[in-house]
This record gives sequence, C-alpha cells and structure tokens, in this order.
Amino acid sequence: MCYSIAIDGPSGAGKSTIADALAKRLGILHLDTGAMYRAIALKTIRLGIDFNDENTISKVLQDTEIDVKFENGLQMIFLDGENVNSQIRVHEISQAAAKISTLNSVRTVLANAQRNIAQKYNMVVDGRDIGTNVLPCAKYKFFLTADDNIRAERRYQELKSRGQEIDFETVLNDIKQRDQMDTTREFSPLKRAEDAVLIDSSNLTPLQVVDTMLSHIKELL
Repeated sequence: MCYSIAIDGPSGAGKSTIADALAKRLGILHLDTGAMYRAIALKTIRLGIDFNDENTISKVLQDTEIDVKFENGLQMIFLDGENVNSQIRVHEISQAAAKISTLNSVRTVLANAQRNIAQKYNMVVDGRDIGTNVLPCAKYKFFLTADDNIRAERRYQELKSRGQEIDFETVLNDIKQRDQMDTTREFSPLKRAEDAVLIDSSNLTPLQVVDTMLSHIKELL
C-alpha cells in the first residue's frame, strides 16, 4: 500500500526544495502540486482569459489535459501533450497561478488529480492544502514556514538564477499578497493541519530541515 508525506506552507518557504531532497533521501517520488496550477495559469494566459472569469476557466478545464510524468525521478508537467516545465517557472506565471488557485473549480479538479497520482506511488507531496484537503490521511504531515523577508530573498535569488530581472521589493510584496490570498480564500485555504509538524526554516539549512523531517519518519527508512 502506498504512503504519502504531505508538506504544506506559504510561498518561498522552501517546500519544493525540501520535498525534492526528502524524496531523494527516502528513494521515493516528489509531486510538486504547484506546477499543476502553473500549467493551468499558462493556458489561461495563452487564451487571454480573465483570471476572475471562473465560468470560462471551468469550461476550458473540461478540455484540458494536465499530465504528470516522472522521468528518472524528475517530475515533468505536460499541458495538452506539451512539456511546459521550462515555461511555468517565470514570475508572470507565478502571479497568474496565485490568482487561478483561488478558484474553487480549479482546486477541485487538480485536487482530484493529485489524489489519483498519490494513490499510485510512495511520494512526498507539497502544496498549500495537501494535509488539510488533498491527502488528509497522509502518513506524515509537515507545515513549513519562514520569515517573510527570508522567503522573499529565497524567491528573489531563485528568479535571478534563472535570468529573470526583478527587484527584491516586488518579490516581497508578491509574497505578502500571495499569503493574503492563500490564507483568506473561501475554498481550502492555507493553514496548518492539526496533526502537522510545524517547522520554521528561517535559520535552518535545507539539509537541517530534511534531517528534522526524517527524525519524525525514521521508521520508513
């Protein structure tokens, strides 16, 4: 029987980095659910649809195929048959995904898809509502957070490393706005599951965070 490890937390907390490292240590897969929202955001932009037009977006979803594949342990996102991994990691898509993710219809469709994937593999799943909504019965749950400025600096450096020109204050403001949207949305808001282990990564290295998580799941090793 497959097991899941859920990692939730706000933007820039290091969820994907930590989830990827943890999955490698355990020899299992890592599902980055945020990439699925980014793919929907990319299609919405391509079609010129208003991010608040939920009716139109819901109709588009009916004819949209989001396929998650794993190649040599790495996650690949396919949008209607096209590998869009390299196209969804830009700032514009991040902002669009933040808006798209507030829509109930989008979250419902993608949450069901994520559950179906998690039933097939042992995996670490990171997102914002994994432990509370997508996989409430996950074997282990963690809520990863960090100081606002530290999260913004991490995201700023990540974007710079990808050759994107953006200033720190813009990234910080985006982080705060995303937090506001995530924690106040009506459907499946970002919050710590009651049984999730809280980890503040502000003063921890990724290795230290992973070791902390492993100390809670050592019987899986």
